[in-house]
Amino acid sequence: MFKKLLASAGIGSAEVDTQLINETLSSGDMLRGKVVIKGGRTEQQVDRINLFVMTEALRERDDKKYYEKVVLHRFALNESFTIGAGERKEIDFEFELPIHTPPTINRTRVWVQTGLDIPQAIDPNDRDYLQVTPHIYMDTVLRAITHELGFELRKVDMEHSRRHGYIQEFEFRPSPEFRSDLDELEAVFFVKEDRIELVLQVDRRVKGLGSLFAEALDMDESNVRLSFTKSEIEQGALFVADKLRDVIKQYS
Repeated sequence: MFKKLLASAGIGSAEVDTQLINETLSSGDMLRGKVVIKGGRTEQQVDRINLFVMTEALRERDDKKYYEKVVLHRFALNESFTIGAGERKEIDFEFELPIHTPPTINRTRVWVQTGLDIPQAIDPNDRDYLQVTPHIYMDTVLRAITHELGFELRKVDMEHSRRHGYIQEFEFRPSPEFRSDLDELEAVFFVKEDRIELVLQVDRRVKGLGSLFAEALDMDESNVRLSFTKSEIEQGALFVADKLRDVIKQYS
């Protein structure tokens, strides 16, 4: 009885370890692995195994900035079982990594966090980091911006968003073609099943007194929304670059 009370308080309870088969994958790919549970010092009931795909986004509150954990996806292995003292149990799993999972570029981190749902117990957790490459739609647009138009990727940040929960913001230095017109280009991507949507922030370079006043009033920036369908993406990075060039020139 005393051992069961200790277990319900989280003392001597079961341990969990998630072992991933494919730690490197693209958004939309299948993530595969197994969860290894090792029993503690007494028998315990496990109601559920929870797998969370996590990231963290920069948030500002009271003039202070900090990183806040964000749940991108939750996958539950709804298999209730009892794990005996010292017993080892393995459960295989697979699920699709959501297409909106941000690629792990620059400072962006994505991981799988595991917890055992044990009644009245402190959930142990296990964190396994992923290397996430961009979804094919995003990859094509990024190649259009960097390889075809010559912009240089400067920084990638995850930031809190009231509307979307989080956004991944890409900042680019202008290419020689746009260096006289732009200070920088920022982009946010929203990947859908049949298209990719973009919000571009075109930051124009100051030219003359009128532009100086515009910069002071934050009028030197234009936010542009556009999208590329799956069929447009399939035409390649050069096709996408031509459309982006026209849009950037229009607002620069």
